Amino acid sequence: MCESANIVIVDYGAGNLESVVRAFARAGAAARITADAAAVSAAQAIVLPGVGAFDTAMARLQDTGIDTVLRERVAQGHTPVLGICLGFQMFTRASAEGRAAGFAWIDGESQRFPAGPETPVKVPHIGWNDVLPQGDSPLFRGLGARPCFYFAHSYYVDCLSPAAVVAETDYGRRFTAVVQQGPLVGVQFHPEKSHDNGARFLRNFLEMNGLA
Repeated sequence: MCESANIVIVDYGAGNLESVVRAFARAGAAARITADAAAVSAAQAIVLPGVGAFDTAMARLQDTGIDTVLRERVAQGHTPVLGICLGFQMFTRASAEGRAAGFAWIDGESQRFPAGPETPVKVPHIGWNDVLPQGDSPLFRGLGARPCFYFAHSYYVDCLSPAAVVAETDYGRRFTAVVQQGPLVGVQFHPEKSHDNGARFLRNFLEMNGLA
């Protein structure tokens, strides 16, 4: 286990945080949960977890001052940041789920899957689905051509920067499953619920950033 890497999971009132800690442990790294802006400022890698509502999450980050720290760290361009599901959606300019502004780190917005009797899929999208890598990102090293991951979401990222999209998924429509833009990585699926594939993906994220 990589005890020396300072990896923090940001606590903004979302659930499922302990499962993210356990997933990093399976990947070979110790990660800790924090709601302290100073701890986030000192981190070598930052994880924005993926359960909650967009506006509530952004408001909590503002209340704790973590939003300012995140903006500063990302602007410096050196700190790996992993956004999971909602955490990924906060990378965008805004979400159809609420009215708050996102971080606008990537060009795009989060949209809701269409729902109704005329749509071919159920919303929310819950369960296992193939992820289709686009190109040769180290994030998918050892995972094959169509690795399967676990999803649980009603909103998806409509990314307007094609070069940043490194994987897509089909669920009634093609949508962005993973973006990689410099040290920023956003995933729509939940690696912490994706068993061996999730652990391998996290391990690849750590190795890619020299943290494993």
